[in-house]
Amino acid sequence: MMDQLPALQVMLPMVAAPLIVIIRHPFWSWLIATLISVCACWVSWLMLQQVVDGSIIRYAIGGWEAPTGIEFYVDRANAGVALLVSGLSSVVLVYAYHSIKRTVDTSKHYLFYAGWLLCLTGLIGMVITGDAFNVFVFLEISSLSTYMLIAFGSDRQALVASFRYLVMGSVGASFILIGIGFLYAATGTLNMVDLAARIPDTESPRAVLVAFSFLTVGLMIKAAVFPLHGWLLNAYHHAPIAVTAFLAGTATKVSLYILVRMFFSIFGDEYSFGYLLLNWVLLPSAIAAFVTMSLVAIYQTDLRRMLAYSSVAQIGYILAGISLATQQGLTAAVVHMFNHGMVKATLFMAVGCVLYRAGHAHIPSLERMMSRMPFTTTAFILSGLGLIGVPLTVGFVSKFTLINALMEKGWWPAVVMILASSVMATAYIGRVVYLMLFREARESSASGEGYQEVPLLMLVPMYALLALGLYFGLFGSQTLGIASGAAESLLGGYQ
Repeated sequence: MMDQLPALQVMLPMVAAPLIVIIRHPFWSWLIATLISVCACWVSWLMLQQVVDGSIIRYAIGGWEAPTGIEFYVDRANAGVALLVSGLSSVVLVYAYHSIKRTVDTSKHYLFYAGWLLCLTGLIGMVITGDAFNVFVFLEISSLSTYMLIAFGSDRQALVASFRYLVMGSVGASFILIGIGFLYAATGTLNMVDLAARIPDTESPRAVLVAFSFLTVGLMIKAAVFPLHGWLLNAYHHAPIAVTAFLAGTATKVSLYILVRMFFSIFGDEYSFGYLLLNWVLLPSAIAAFVTMSLVAIYQTDLRRMLAYSSVAQIGYILAGISLATQQGLTAAVVHMFNHGMVKATLFMAVGCVLYRAGHAHIPSLERMMSRMPFTTTAFILSGLGLIGVPLTVGFVSKFTLINALMEKGWWPAVVMILASSVMATAYIGRVVYLMLFREARESSASGEGYQEVPLLMLVPMYALLALGLYFGLFGSQTLGIASGAAESLLGGYQ
């Protein structure tokens, strides 16, 4: 059984999705989806234990050895990302039971949870596949199911947001497919290990350059890298809040992982950052993201939209670490993928609790929430501190590592911009915290059913994720160790 873990990782949610469609029972659909997600998380953990020492798992599908056949390739980098995806899926699915009951028609619950498992299948498949074309296949599986999940939002704008994401996503997917086609034309293979070996000796350097360009733009669209982030804001705002929590913690991180894998493992850092000087494209984009998006977030009046802009800013931090093309810079990028995934999922879950009771997330209406929803408010405040990067939080671990990496390179202006964006994050999170703790409630919202605490099944997963974030903030060396190993695997290329 241990030899079949990579296949199980993908097959479990893929097989369970049509099973849910056959059963069509709301409760059993949720329970099956949750149990399958937990099983996928356990498989991810077992795979991480096998590769944490630097080992590699290469699983030949159907017994056909690569490069003739398709394989799953698992190392320290993608095992950790797979654990993040499946772990967040499990936690948010538990949380989603009451939230989805309120926002999605009961007759459509089976479609929702089937779509969720297909999205999970696509995201995990993208992470662990060792075949370039299958990256595109799994990307389309996750994207098509994500469009459906976003469309389940409670207002009509969710359909517009879903369609806009579909258009942008289709453009990104087309770029990726064209890039893969040029790679195949230049090298004659789609296996990633084989690609990494053949690209340096190819007789078609122009085709490789075109492939690199198309793949970079396509993946940057999927990862919502500034200024290609237009689809993300409305998608996060209008999707069901459980979907937003899941996507904010996983979808963009998976696309960023594929981007990093392409830069360092397939094309190589010498080609990407030495020959093409990619860092002079990525770093300005990163700085523009975490400065301008943090500034825009200050002026938002809806919590979901504020956190959506914040997500684009946080992607900028990850991109800044990637642009350094160093061990410490890549470690900072990888650890921030994990830390931001946990923090942002917790924040959106807290916003979902507010939506569940109050019916809206209008910031000026959150006066004295601590006295009405103390557990939700506490979770939001503690996660907000992590987003800012207060010491002893996971956000501080990420930003401190990134700042050290930038200082090693002598990129002081970027350090100043990171500190400035952290001050802006303090402003927009602090404004909400002030309203929740100190501002007197208006008479129209001073009492009422709308501000009672949410059911326990929503609080427990939110606090479990919060506790995990607090633990890794206090003991940051654990996540840093995994991230450092992942960075070493990425820089070392395919083996």
